Amino acid sequence: MQRPNPERLLRRVQEEERQEQRGKLKIYLGAAPGVGKTYTMLQDAIAKRAQGLDVVLGVVESHGRQEIEALLGKLEILPRKAIDYHGRQLLEFDLDAALKRNPGLILMDEMAHTNAPGVRHAKRWQDIKELLDRGIDVYTTLNVQHIESRNDLAAQIIHARIKETVPDSMIELAETIELVDLPPEDLLKRLQEGKVYFPAQAELAKDHYFRKGNLAALRELALRVTAERVSAQVLLYRQGQGIKYIWPTKEKILVCVGPGPESLKLIRTGRRLAAELQTEWLAVYVDTPRRHAYRNSAIQNLHLAAQLGAETRVLTGFDIVKEVIKFAHEQNITQIVVWKKIRPRWQSIFFANLADEVVRYSGEIDVYVVTGGLTDAKPLTKKMDSLPFLSAGIDWSVYGVAIGVVALTTVINLLFSEYFKSPDIVMLYLVGITLVALFAQTGPSLLAACLSVLVYDFFFIPPYNSFAITNISYFFTLGVMFIVSLIISYFTIQTRHQAELARSAERQMATLHTLSRRLASTRGVDKLIETGVQYIAVVFDSDVLALLPEGEALVVKASSSGEQITLDAKEQSVAKWVYDLGQVAGLGTETLSFSKSLYVPLLTSKGVMGVLSISPPTERLFTPEQMHLLEACANQIALAIEVEG
Repeated sequence: MQRPNPERLLRRVQEEERQEQRGKLKIYLGAAPGVGKTYTMLQDAIAKRAQGLDVVLGVVESHGRQEIEALLGKLEILPRKAIDYHGRQLLEFDLDAALKRNPGLILMDEMAHTNAPGVRHAKRWQDIKELLDRGIDVYTTLNVQHIESRNDLAAQIIHARIKETVPDSMIELAETIELVDLPPEDLLKRLQEGKVYFPAQAELAKDHYFRKGNLAALRELALRVTAERVSAQVLLYRQGQGIKYIWPTKEKILVCVGPGPESLKLIRTGRRLAAELQTEWLAVYVDTPRRHAYRNSAIQNLHLAAQLGAETRVLTGFDIVKEVIKFAHEQNITQIVVWKKIRPRWQSIFFANLADEVVRYSGEIDVYVVTGGLTDAKPLTKKMDSLPFLSAGIDWSVYGVAIGVVALTTVINLLFSEYFKSPDIVMLYLVGITLVALFAQTGPSLLAACLSVLVYDFFFIPPYNSFAITNISYFFTLGVMFIVSLIISYFTIQTRHQAELARSAERQMATLHTLSRRLASTRGVDKLIETGVQYIAVVFDSDVLALLPEGEALVVKASSSGEQITLDAKEQSVAKWVYDLGQVAGLGTETLSFSKSLYVPLLTSKGVMGVLSISPPTERLFTPEQMHLLEACANQIALAIEVEG
C-alpha cells in the first residue's frame, strides 16, 4: 500500500476538525409514510437518553398513532412557537428556544416540512442546518421522494409531483443514513389497520400512492440512495487513507474512449454492461501531446457517453495506460472496457497494443476487450485525415525555433572550441535541448536532439566536417548523448505539462470564486446578468448572450459586446428548446448541433429562468471540464438572480 498523499492527508485532517465542531446528522430514510421512521428514531433517542445524553424533542408528529404517543412521554418536549397565519394559529418549531436550550441531541421529524411564514427559515432542513452549525446533533426523518435529485423519478412512479424537497447537499451532510425498510405487503397491512392514516384517508391513499407497485419502486429507490451513500463513504475512505488497491464492493465500469469511430462501439458496449449489472459507469479520454490534434473528435465521443448516462472525464498525461490505471484505482473501478485493434502479426511484434498494455498493468481489475477488423474505419473529422505531424494544428514556427537553438549552440561551441573540451560542448547542446523542451512539445524536442547529435558529429568529432566516424568509441558517445537528450526532453516536457495542469485546476477554482464574489457585490437583476455575461466572455474567450423570457419569446437582455443583437430563427429555436427542457444544446453536443453557439440553461429551484449563449470565435468544442465549469457559472448566475428577485 502506498503512503497517503501529504496534501490529501492534511485536507482530510482539516475536514475532520471541522466535522468535530459541527453537530452530527442522522437521517432515518424510508420509502413511504408508515414504514416506522419516527418510531425507530424515538427508540434510538430514548436509548441515547438512558446513556446520559441530553435529548429533547424539537418537532415530532404522532398523527394520532398510539405507539408514537407512548414514546413521546418518555422525552423532554421543547415548547413550540405560535404563529398567526390568516386568522389561524400554527405551532412551529422554535429555533431560538432550541439554540438557547442547547441540548446534546434534538429530534426533528419530517425534514422536508415547509415552515409557516414569519419564522426565520422557510424550510425545516434550514433549521436543522443551523442547529448542526451550532454543534447540536440532530436526528430527523425523510421519505426518499423528498430528496431533490430523486424528486423527478418519484413523480414518475406515483404520478404526482412532491413540492416539498430537501437539497442533496443536506443528505451529504449526514454522518449516518439509516434505512427503515418495510415490505409493501406489511405496509399495506398497517394501512388497513389504521396505523398510517385515518380510515377515510387510508382508502384514498390505497387507491393512489399506496399501490403495491408504487411501494416496491419507491423501496428500490430508497435502497439505491442508501447504497450510493455507502459507496461514496467507501470511496472517500480509500482516498483519505491512500489505498490504491481495489475494493470490489460493487461493480463499476470504466470505458477508455479514443478519438476514432471505434469508440462509439466501446461506449455502447459499456452502456450495455452497466445496464446489465445495474451499476454506474465512467468514460475517460487521455489527452496526450501526440493526440492533441484529435481532441475535438474525442470530445464528441465523450458527449455521446454523457448522453447515455456516463460520468465523463478528460485526463491529461504522457502515458495513456498509466493514467487510465491510476484513475481506475482512484475510482475503485472493477471493469475496464478497452478497444483492441487487430493487426498483422508482424506489426504486433514491433508496436505495442493499448489493450495488451492495459491488461498487463490492470492487476486485480477485470479488462473487457472489444475487437475490430484489420481495416481502419473512416475518421470522424477532417483533422484526422492527415498524419499528426501534417495536422493543421501544428505550429511549424516552433520547429524553426528548435533549429535556431541548435544553430546558435553550434556557433557558440565553434567560437569557443579552443577553450571547450568535449564534455563542455556536449553539455551546452543538452542545455539547448532543455530550452527547446521548456516551450515546445515532443516533436521539436526530438528534432533538436537529433540535430545536436548530427552537428556534434560533423563539427567536433574527427574527421571534422564529415559524418564519418573512425573511432568506434564515438558511437558510444553519440548514443549516450542522444539517449540523455531524449530523457531530459521527456522529463522537462512532463514537468511543464503537470505544472500546466495544476494551473488549469487552480484557474477553474479561481474562476468560480471570483464570479461568486463579483455577483455578491452586485445589486439589481440587470446588473447581475451583465456582470455574469462579461465575466464568462473573458474567461472562455467567447461572445456571450443572456436571453430571458418576455411573454412567449426569449429576448437578449445582455451581450458581452454591448451591441443590440437579435438571433435568427434557427438560433432562437435552439434557445427556446433549451429554455423549455432545461438541457444544454447546440455547438459540441448531440442535440441541435448545427448551431454555432452553445446554449446553457439558467437553472434554479423554481425552474429555468433564462438561457446563456456562448459562441467561441473559431467554433471550437469545449472540453467536458469546460462544459462543467460553464454550467457551474450559469448556476451561480441563476442563483444570484433568484436571490435578488
